[in-house]
Amino acid sequence: VRLVESGGGLVQPGGSLRLSCAASGRIFVINGMAWYRQAPGKERELVAAISRGGSSDYGDSVKGRFTISRDNDKNAVYLQMNDLKPEDTAVYYCNAEAIALGVAMRAYWGQGTQVTVSS
Repeated sequence: VRLVESGGGLVQPGGSLRLSCAASGRIFVINGMAWYRQAPGKERELVAAISRGGSSDYGDSVKGRFTISRDNDKNAVYLQMNDLKPEDTAVYYCNAEAIALGVAMRAYWGQGTQVTVSS
């Protein structure tokens, strides 16, 4: 299973970005999907998570500003980020719990996409 993120970039404070992550490979089913981020010198932290059924959860620092969604038919997850702040600057990683054909359920990670919030 391969996860590929896109949509990162440079944005001014107060701006918006939409991250996308598409999963490919010999996928049988994808259960939970999530976005994590890691800023320089900090540990990786959960930004938002969404179940296959659509239930979502958010880190305290992004509640009310970020929205996670998914398209099960496309094996994709999205992160709409509004009112971005400099402290949102980080590498954002896509995560998926998936069962691939012939492989037990495990977590997969994307390569990360850089989000920089700066004036």
